[in-house]
Amino acid sequence: MAATHKIFDGDSVARLSSQNPAFILDIRTPATEGLPTQRIWLWIIASVIGLMLGAFAYLELWMTKPPIVAVEIIQDAPVTRILALNGRLAAFDSVDIQPVVTGTLIAITVSEGEVVTAGQILAQLDATAQSAIVRQAVAGVEAALVTQAQANENYERALSLSSNITRSVLETKAHLAQTAAQEVARQTAALDHAQVALDNHTIRAPRNGTIVVLHASLGQLSGPTVPLLTLADLDGLIVEATVDEAYATQIEVGQPAVLRLTGEAKKLHGHISFVSSVVNEATGGLAVQIDFDAPIIAPIGLTVSTNIIVEQSDAALTLPRTALQSGADGTGVIVVRHGIAMFQPVSVINWPAARLIVTAGLIEGDAVIIDPTGIDVGQTVLLAQP
Repeated sequence: MAATHKIFDGDSVARLSSQNPAFILDIRTPATEGLPTQRIWLWIIASVIGLMLGAFAYLELWMTKPPIVAVEIIQDAPVTRILALNGRLAAFDSVDIQPVVTGTLIAITVSEGEVVTAGQILAQLDATAQSAIVRQAVAGVEAALVTQAQANENYERALSLSSNITRSVLETKAHLAQTAAQEVARQTAALDHAQVALDNHTIRAPRNGTIVVLHASLGQLSGPTVPLLTLADLDGLIVEATVDEAYATQIEVGQPAVLRLTGEAKKLHGHISFVSSVVNEATGGLAVQIDFDAPIIAPIGLTVSTNIIVEQSDAALTLPRTALQSGADGTGVIVVRHGIAMFQPVSVINWPAARLIVTAGLIEGDAVIIDPTGIDVGQTVLLAQP
């Protein structure tokens, strides 16, 4: 029986086989011995490639899937169009008080928040110089009266002697008496003027009210251009506000308003009582005043959140401002019809609010995409589930 040999060297196997063909070879060279390991790696590589192909196919399917969009179904509903702005609390009737003469402020007899009555002394300017002018005017009047008395006496004596004096002398005496009377009138007027100026050094309240602001301090030089204090009637507070000229033509006297004082949650009700007929060229604003329906007590100058109710409707179509877009085809929205995104021109009332009133282009039941960013007209879309 022939022996069986195990040969591990490939070159030796070839040589021995050629020398003795009787050998039965069981060849396990290093190349054939590693075959199972190669098969494992081939399976691993094939698996990875398969996973990559599957992932790519999944991504392709996912990327071509129609986008999901959020829509709003347009419906008729009650609508209130509101213009929101901030105003300031003010007195219905207030006045800045300043002296009509210039002088040093030597006394202030009131304080902020004090209620005063008409004619009450509020402040005093130094009147030393004006007092001297009054005394001088008094002396001038007294001297003029003495001169007038002498002139009248001379004229009366001349009249009694008219038969013994010439006519020209009598006329001269009469002229002197008349001149003396005119001088008395002039001096008296000067005294009155000086007295008025003296009185103006004392600042009095022109009417009843409350001292809301005190601008002055002792020792300052005050005059017609320097307010001393602000006097206001706090029985009637109003809100002063400015409306942008873009909405000026839609604001009218009588429109209701909902008001809220800064720091308070309570809503107050009022109405527009005044609308200016002139737009401020510098600011582009229209001044309005709003009266409270019920009296309130609050500090002047306080910020008031104001919502003017411009229009109310029992049923109207509205849409979110985010849905509106403008382009070459005009202003419109993207609606979904039979799963397709389509551009629909619309007309709206341009108003500073999150929702806009639709006047044309949509009907009840239309599905409008709330945010059409990234959506192309004609694209297939899926509606988000509510």
